Amino acid sequence: MLKLSSLSLAVLALCTLPACTTPGAAAGAVSSTPPVAVAPAAAPAPALAAARAASAFTFDRSGEDLSVRPQDDLFRAANGGWLKDTPIPADKSAYGNFSIMSDRADARVHTLVEELSKGHYPDGSNEQKIAAYFRAFTDEAAMDKAGKAPLQPLLAQVQQLRKPADVTRYMGRMQGVLSLPLALDVQPDQKAPTMNLPLTWQGGLGLPNREYYLSKDPRMAQARAAYLSYLQTLFRLDGDRKHAARSARDVLMFETRLAKAQWTEVANRDAQKTWNPMTRAQLAAKAPGLDWQAFFAAAEMSALQRLNVSQPDYAQAVAKAVHEVPVATWKLYFRARVMDANANLLAKPWRDAYFAFHDKALSGSEQPRARWQQGIDALDGALGEAVGQQYVARYFPADHKARMQVLVANLLKAYGDSIDGLTWMSPATKVKAREKLSKYATKIGYPDKWRDYGGLTVKDGDPVGNAERAGHFDFKRVAAKLGQPVDRSEWLMTPQTVNAYYNPAMNEIVFPAAILEPPFFDMAADDAANYGAIGAIIGHEISHGFDDQGSQYDGDGKLDNWWTPEDAKAFAALGQRLVAQFAGYEALPGHKVNGQLTLGENIADLSGLQIAYKAWKLSLNGATPPVINGLTGEQRFFYSFAHAWRSKYREELQLRLLTADPHSPPEFRANGTVMNHDGFEAAFGLKPGDKMYKAPQDRIRIW
Repeated sequence: MLKLSSLSLAVLALCTLPACTTPGAAAGAVSSTPPVAVAPAAAPAPALAAARAASAFTFDRSGEDLSVRPQDDLFRAANGGWLKDTPIPADKSAYGNFSIMSDRADARVHTLVEELSKGHYPDGSNEQKIAAYFRAFTDEAAMDKAGKAPLQPLLAQVQQLRKPADVTRYMGRMQGVLSLPLALDVQPDQKAPTMNLPLTWQGGLGLPNREYYLSKDPRMAQARAAYLSYLQTLFRLDGDRKHAARSARDVLMFETRLAKAQWTEVANRDAQKTWNPMTRAQLAAKAPGLDWQAFFAAAEMSALQRLNVSQPDYAQAVAKAVHEVPVATWKLYFRARVMDANANLLAKPWRDAYFAFHDKALSGSEQPRARWQQGIDALDGALGEAVGQQYVARYFPADHKARMQVLVANLLKAYGDSIDGLTWMSPATKVKAREKLSKYATKIGYPDKWRDYGGLTVKDGDPVGNAERAGHFDFKRVAAKLGQPVDRSEWLMTPQTVNAYYNPAMNEIVFPAAILEPPFFDMAADDAANYGAIGAIIGHEISHGFDDQGSQYDGDGKLDNWWTPEDAKAFAALGQRLVAQFAGYEALPGHKVNGQLTLGENIADLSGLQIAYKAWKLSLNGATPPVINGLTGEQRFFYSFAHAWRSKYREELQLRLLTADPHSPPEFRANGTVMNHDGFEAAFGLKPGDKMYKAPQDRIRIW
């Protein structure tokens, strides 16, 4: 099941990697190499030192590489021992703190689900639905027995298509269930953010993005070959042995046509370029060849009169394809999409084919994840808030939320002070920036209002049907927003998600319960550690409201220019310096970071760390923090920041991320950010000649 999510369109998340949401086995190692040389610390204030000496605060330095100087490579000084000694688990394409924390959350959810499975709950209750969905998803023996039979009703719908009008209606009817060339969503109107507005978005590719179809890179060619093999296997498993190879080639050629018309990842980040409001009549005139009225009616959006066409020329290309491409080719394509969407819910040969392509060829995993772990992910997509309600009742204490509220308040105050002190921004624009900051909304832990799953039917022993019904159910919820006021209480992540986000249309920062855990947030840690980790994460999300795209929205979530021309020019110039810095980093041989694609996240990392440091300093009220486990408070702050990005990736996944992910690879997020921080130089006594040293006049300071 694929769900078009607002997260993919407008929300700026902390992390979009598989490691943020997939589980893995916890691991870590203590290095036995010589101690690192650090700058001498100032003596702590006697009264504070005495108080801290009696405290239980410690600082975990396991996993560091003490042979590496932080002055030369903070990321490896903080994480090198762990990187050397910790293999990526065979069932993973990435591993690190995000995946370790996700493991913890998944194990907790698994315990809850197992308990629900043993209980007796009324039919139609959330508890019954959670247990039945999970049982059906994890019963591989039943899947093996059923073979491909559960797929036949879905494939029969495809076989009934006879003319272009049928293709149009099918694309509308299967919104939320399949990955389709043209996807629909409903989000706040960019110019009137209190009301919802539908939009179109490009989609429908079996490979990760357009680069995989068009690039001549040998790694991309290898991925295309793997995809072609996968499609052939699917067609053969469905009984099309004679024509499987030709059918697969036709699907790949059709998707290549789509890919050529699609926008790049950089273009899709641009809030102005992707804002193209028009009436339904204007769309029909601009993109003939597709019966738009029939398309919207099939998607239960008959009342639609106005929408945002995010990529207008791509919408034209899809409409043209409906008119020009033979229906027989469309049917092959839809069969492929149906089989791909459900292969992991069918008999073992199907599941094996799914793993070989999605997890091994595209991500580098050596074996499938445990079925129960896959089931937890599936539950999150289908019944996420129902599961989340159970999760927070057991695993999110009230004191966690209270301390987070204090941290957020301190970060917002520090951000306001930082705006006041900017030298590159005029007083007039500072007033507007402070106004936007004053309107930030904060959501911590879980929603105040839980989603109602009363209309979703879940059946034991029907994993394919459950996934299809969940997709239809969720899209129906989305379609019902059409023409309605925006519900500002809605969450776009579940409480059990290890991530965080900023939503520019809501001007809100959101921190699910599962990210408010060690090592990011530890009630037993001192403030230097917490501000360096969760504080920088909070600052990161706040800063998204002031990155190259978020800064185009005002405090009410309206896409509106509140900058003077001179200030906008100065801000853009600072951004281009950051683009150039990160474009110089080579993550794989021949593949450098896309500085323009990652600009927003790099601004958020840079500014978030600066603000977290200022907020921590403010929280000290002039006191000197103690030395703990050989590190000053300042050093612990930066080590904690580097620890947060402790992770490693398989090459296949790294390649994929370099083409599509707006986040820089972790080592560059850590090192590239702190190099611009004056406090980092002071904490470790950097000097010219150190590899991490950057001359003061060259450091990039934005917020």
